[in-house]
Amino acid sequence: MVRFFQNPYEDFKPGAVFAIGKDEVIARLNEHVQIITKRLQPSRKNVDGGLYVGITGISYMFHNLSKNPLLSEYKREYLEKASHYLKPALETTAGDKTSFLLGDAGTYALATVLMKEMGDEQFKEKLKMYKSLYPQFLNPKFLKCGGDEFFVGRAGYLAGALWMSRELQISVFSSEELYKICDVMVASGEEYSSKHNSPCPLMYHYYNTEYLGAAHGISFILQMLLSVPGYMQYKKTAATAIKSTIDYILSLQTEEGNWPCCMEEVGLSDHKLVHWCHGAPGTVYLMAKAYLVFNDQKYYDACIKAAEVVWQKGLLRKGPGICHGVAGNGYVFLLLYRLTGEEKYLYRAKLFADFMYSEEFLRDARLPDNPESLYEGVAGTVCYLSDLLVPDKAEFPFQDVFSN
Repeated sequence: MVRFFQNPYEDFKPGAVFAIGKDEVIARLNEHVQIITKRLQPSRKNVDGGLYVGITGISYMFHNLSKNPLLSEYKREYLEKASHYLKPALETTAGDKTSFLLGDAGTYALATVLMKEMGDEQFKEKLKMYKSLYPQFLNPKFLKCGGDEFFVGRAGYLAGALWMSRELQISVFSSEELYKICDVMVASGEEYSSKHNSPCPLMYHYYNTEYLGAAHGISFILQMLLSVPGYMQYKKTAATAIKSTIDYILSLQTEEGNWPCCMEEVGLSDHKLVHWCHGAPGTVYLMAKAYLVFNDQKYYDACIKAAEVVWQKGLLRKGPGICHGVAGNGYVFLLLYRLTGEEKYLYRAKLFADFMYSEEFLRDARLPDNPESLYEGVAGTVCYLSDLLVPDKAEFPFQDVFSN
């Protein structure tokens, strides 16, 4: 089964002139927004799935649009829509309080930022609710299924804390509080690694699978450990373990630029998944962060290689989403554009956006399970199109590598 469409485009020729058609991008974006608001209502029955596939994700999309300087005339309207979509999520509990991407933690984080933006003093209350979850993450046995990854674990909680700090321009937690979570994550990775004779100092599992990618895997966990300001200086032993593990992950990159989905697949010749969740399009963020932290060319080269496999095999049949779709893969080029300053990557990002409106894609791409959602559906596409208009500020949701 072929998982991707053949890339029909010629690659960038040095000196070529191209333009992002802003009016066209905005028209596409508005069309998606109309469809989303028509098909997915801000009601309690649509709360499940949190930021990932629930209405909290739609609220995030509107918040993302509200920050775009080219759409500033609609800022107030976007913020009100964002509040409207978040309201039912704040009135019901997702059942999974601590989960950032699937549960209440993500809802509290977004509510804090949104309310502050709208001048609502209740943001302090929501921030308090986010912070009240903190002690649970310090329990080493916090989640049996694997308490360190992005969706439900510590890395997600850290991602939320760092995102809020950037958006609010305040320190949500003290350095010491953040370092304590990092310490637990490092200890958890060391313990698992030694128990399972892993080939690197840190290893993690999610439901007994040692994932390598961004969704449930080690690459996002390591990226968050690198992103906590000062942690690498504060804990030298941890820093050594983190860097050695990153170097091991780097060594698993294949000739064509991809990564295995999980440790069980290391050594296999063909790695088919070129998704943000599993494969190069998510692991590239770890390599970009490692390059910015350590200033070592090998991480930069890994990013360039990752972008090549995405260009070749990244027009996914799975749909337009950011988790395992064309928009998520297009974000790789926006990342590389910011990292390298090369026009080539902006050109590629534009073509990935264009492809989603091609006859072939509209006819043959699969409809995602949650077609309007942030991670699986077109709400993520809207964020991508919005970021295409301001590529110097583009960032995959909750995964900014350039701050701190």
